[in-house]
Amino acid sequence: MTGPTVAVPQLAVADLRPERNVASVRERTAALDDAVCVALFPEYALTGFVADERLGDAALTRAEAVEYLTPIADENDIDLLAGYVERDGAALFNTAAYVRPDGSHRIYRKRHLWGGEEAMLDTGTECVVVDTPAGKTGLLTCYDLNFVAESAEMTEKRVDALFVIGAWPAAHSENWRLLCRARALDGVRWVVGAGRTGQRDVAGTRTTQYAGRSLVVRPDGAVAAALGRDERDLVYTLDRSILEEQRAFVGAVD
Repeated sequence: MTGPTVAVPQLAVADLRPERNVASVRERTAALDDAVCVALFPEYALTGFVADERLGDAALTRAEAVEYLTPIADENDIDLLAGYVERDGAALFNTAAYVRPDGSHRIYRKRHLWGGEEAMLDTGTECVVVDTPAGKTGLLTCYDLNFVAESAEMTEKRVDALFVIGAWPAAHSENWRLLCRARALDGVRWVVGAGRTGQRDVAGTRTTQYAGRSLVVRPDGAVAAALGRDERDLVYTLDRSILEEQRAFVGAVD
């Protein structure tokens, strides 16, 4: 196969403990094979999430998140995508940061909030497409998968892949898998989904079990590789010829 090798080091997040989470990202990234050029960590990977005032104390500014991730990317010569609660003045956002070894970066703020997020966070407004080793790549976060308009916008932008970070509840894990497959098929593109595993067990909040089930989906909607709920690494090479063949087959060509 010819194409970029991507990895999802499936992770259990320590809610409200950024330094511990950064250490986990550092350790898991360093353990990856040298062939991996992009690693995806889940929604809220750096901070975790609770729907109360403690969230503001755990939140990171954009500069802080990039400062945490850049040395890890540089030491391992790898691009990183990781989620966190972003503090911007008085506002908080559910943010994903795509960071390269040289410190250049893009951020995506989740546009569709779910559950307790609506009371705590502001909503992002921008569709974000990043140049990655996988080609033009759209960034989405968790519940964004449910909205076909997001997928259509990415199709208009001719993205070759979607990188999706999530913290999907285990009780609804089949929806996560189904929606990742649908978003690959309806745009004829690769989807790489990084799901949080483990559980949230923070005093004063309801315990939540997370699905894990990180996966790579082919442009024809078939699951190419997937994990269960263990803290393991998913590593997969995105064969460029598969994308070209599937787009030619369905008539989705430039």
